[in-house]
Amino acid sequence: MNDLHNRISTLKELKDSGWESLSVKDELRKNMIAAVKNGGELFPGILGYEKTVLPQIQHAIMSKHDMILLGLRGQAKTRILRSLVHFLDEYIPFVKGSVITDDPFNPISKFARNAIEEYGDDTEISWLHRSYRYGEKLATPDTTVADLIGDIDPIKAATKKLDLADENVINYGLIPRTNRGIFVINELPDLQPRIQVALLNIMQERDIQIRGFNIRMPIDVSMAFSANPEDYTNRGNIITPLKDRIDAQIITHYPKEIETGVKITKQEAWQNRDDAIDVSISDIYREIIEQTAFVARDSEYIDQKSGVSTRMTITAMEQVYSSAERRAIINDDKSAQVRIADIFHMIPALTGKLELVYEGEQEGAISVAKHIIGKAINKTFKKVFPDPQSKAEDVKEMYKSVTDWFAQGNEVNLPDVLSIKEYKKALDGVDGLKELVSKHVKDAGKDELYSWMDLVLEAMHQNSLLSKQDLDDEALYTDMLGSMFSSISGLNDDDDFDI
Repeated sequence: MNDLHNRISTLKELKDSGWESLSVKDELRKNMIAAVKNGGELFPGILGYEKTVLPQIQHAIMSKHDMILLGLRGQAKTRILRSLVHFLDEYIPFVKGSVITDDPFNPISKFARNAIEEYGDDTEISWLHRSYRYGEKLATPDTTVADLIGDIDPIKAATKKLDLADENVINYGLIPRTNRGIFVINELPDLQPRIQVALLNIMQERDIQIRGFNIRMPIDVSMAFSANPEDYTNRGNIITPLKDRIDAQIITHYPKEIETGVKITKQEAWQNRDDAIDVSISDIYREIIEQTAFVARDSEYIDQKSGVSTRMTITAMEQVYSSAERRAIINDDKSAQVRIADIFHMIPALTGKLELVYEGEQEGAISVAKHIIGKAINKTFKKVFPDPQSKAEDVKEMYKSVTDWFAQGNEVNLPDVLSIKEYKKALDGVDGLKELVSKHVKDAGKDELYSWMDLVLEAMHQNSLLSKQDLDDEALYTDMLGSMFSSISGLNDDDDFDI
């Protein structure tokens, strides 16, 4: 029966075909059960919810429940809800010309009833693809009952010379126009309480009432909602009677493992740019980018009620790529390896998506972002290398050749746009650095080895073994003690000058 939409165009042909009319919730249940039996991926591209959120959604659909996804920003709530349309039949028949896609076997609008009464088995049938059976509305303060349910259209009445009591003058809202489909309201608490009241009949009695008409039209629709817990108190609320009518409340969450976050960012970030420049990024740098989100979600400077969206690491990855890409363009290189300098160029992605608490505002958005990136670098580094702050003699000895080289007055200057040749030359000049990396990092490619060396210098700075002057477009690494003495000497010189 998969090709019925190509063969059937009248009501009689539909009756003879054996097609059965199902409610949208029965249809979703039937297709969900079939999908579970067949195995495979039910929600492609949704990662990290395999054992938590997705089973609950399956249970809700199999129970024929309306649902709400409750979670902080950037937890794929809307994406999940939009994917539900794939559990509908590919095509369904409806009375041709019907605005609300009337079921030919159960017509509810006056237009469809009149058409079937007039033409009988010769009534024309059209077919609707499932992609058109999804409706969505972002709850904004200006949303009205007419937008969602419908109202009288006086212009239609005047144009067609109809009485205002005629059902044909109804201008149906979004929900009736999604009849026999899925309708989603995003950010439900932002919907004014008086508008939420208009949804009560749909949720319980499964019908709508339109102002001025003594009719109750049965609507076949599966309702779903999304909301952010923060909005319950900050911007609005869900009225109790409506909350009571929502059958399943499903709590979403951020990735629980770094590896899951890395997969999501890799999947969503724009990295395949089809350009002449080949940008490479080590797995450890991908982990650093993802670690920034995990650090931010534990930071005392960040408002945790607002959350830290997964969109932050996606845009951060794209900015890191662009930084490496720009350097290659400036140096007329055909390839680029992501460096620590590029990691710090993702600061705009952080400052634009992190809600600071008072202490964070005092520190400043850029300082907080640098602090979070530094902690992420340090945490990731210590998964591979021994803790530089360890008191164990063998660990101290491991970093000693590098710190001794800097103690001799040597320094490493790494401008953001330093060419590959000069970048490698600067890192090769540090005694013991390559040996330290080679000992702990196996199977690293030649270019990747240098990005590890760069990471080690930054991590040593984060652990107070090296000093770093962080200028606008370059980083200068020097000896920690030498830098301190230089600062003291500078202060003394100023004192002498004042005298």
